[in-house]
Amino acid sequence: MIDLYYWTTPNGHKLTIFLEETGLPYVIKPINISKGEQFNPAFLAISPNNRIPAIVDHAPEDGGPPLAMFESGAILLYLADKIGSLIPVAPRARLDCIQWLFWQMANLGPMAGQNHHFRLYAIEKLPYAMTRYLKETGRLYGVLNRRLATHEYIVGDYSIADIASYPWVQPERQGQDIGEFPHLKRWKEAIAARPAVQRAYAIAKTINTGPAVTDEQSRKVLFGQDQHTVR
Repeated sequence: MIDLYYWTTPNGHKLTIFLEETGLPYVIKPINISKGEQFNPAFLAISPNNRIPAIVDHAPEDGGPPLAMFESGAILLYLADKIGSLIPVAPRARLDCIQWLFWQMANLGPMAGQNHHFRLYAIEKLPYAMTRYLKETGRLYGVLNRRLATHEYIVGDYSIADIASYPWVQPERQGQDIGEFPHLKRWKEAIAARPAVQRAYAIAKTINTGPAVTDEQSRKVLFGQDQHTVR
């Protein structure tokens, strides 16, 4: 059994998609990040960066005590290796999958996240910041579109590289015209049609349908933390 510490964010969706795709038994432990539940000491013992998702695997492969993990990319890689699914076996194909997983973690997620912040959440609308992340998101869409021109999925077969990237491709929220990226559009539609993906997003609606920022307190919780938070 996997305990999944989750909230309805793109990084959270990665794990519900993976778990629904593979059929691994899991239970969701909601962490309402707008209310500050990510700073609870019990959660920090599992996720020291006070971010979701995180997991506790109660049946790790080494037969030892329950294994806690944080960081969505690391969790996807761990679980894929554990069950031998959604990651290639051949060494070069495996490395290809890992590098695209890292690409999402280091590029698409952070840049799209800043896009969301400055376009949708920042009180002060800063044209330079908005334009900077709008353009960088478009560049990353272009990188993925070019890749998908010659691959059905990011590394050929459907994998954790696709699962990691899919929730972060949100053209309406990110100021992008998906029609300019036909291969990316085809890929996004194919993944959206997968039953496991549909189940994952349906689960999200049973947990939270509200906006992330509802008042000044939730804004402070999400965007007002500093070094004192981790002391």
